[in-house]
Amino acid sequence: MKEKDKKEKKDAQDVKKQETAQSAEDQAVQEPAEEAKEETPEQKQIRELTEQLEQARKQSEDYLDRLRRSMAEFDNFRKRTEKEKEQEKTKGVLEVVSTVLPLLDNFERALASIPEEEKQNATAKGVEMMYNQFVSALKAIGVEEIPAEGEPFDPNKHNAVTHIEDEKMDENIVCEVFQKGYSYKGQVVRYSMVKVAN
Repeated sequence: MKEKDKKEKKDAQDVKKQETAQSAEDQAVQEPAEEAKEETPEQKQIRELTEQLEQARKQSEDYLDRLRRSMAEFDNFRKRTEKEKEQEKTKGVLEVVSTVLPLLDNFERALASIPEEEKQNATAKGVEMMYNQFVSALKAIGVEEIPAEGEPFDPNKHNAVTHIEDEKMDENIVCEVFQKGYSYKGQVVRYSMVKVAN
């Protein structure tokens, strides 16, 4: 019986040792976990600096995005302003040119009315010089005469005032110009008034 008690006592001690060892092992595992939860001052500072850096990066991205948008808006504004300025300039030129074209017509009528024998006198030459100077000034700013006589009729450039039947001419050809037409940079200032053959 003593042997049995000794054996049971020994078994109990072994179990106790195992429990103590297990408990010590569990405690050893928990201690590093607890140690891991506690931050050192250096780790805390690194974490705070990392957070600040991330926040600063996000803020700089936001500022950069705003800057890009502002630059794009300004570029669009500049282009729109330039376009509007060019349109206003074109509108002004068209108004001035359409106002002075009757003067050009009168120069042409004056030159056409001079008799052949008087075309060499000083007055006739003076009128012709002024006419040529006027035409050169208009060309210099981009005003050009619209070709009409002998050209196919184009409703975008010509205004057909009358039609004639002429078998000598092809169909839909301008055969006579009553009033010259002019354009400015491809835009019609005044349509040519023409007679068209059918």
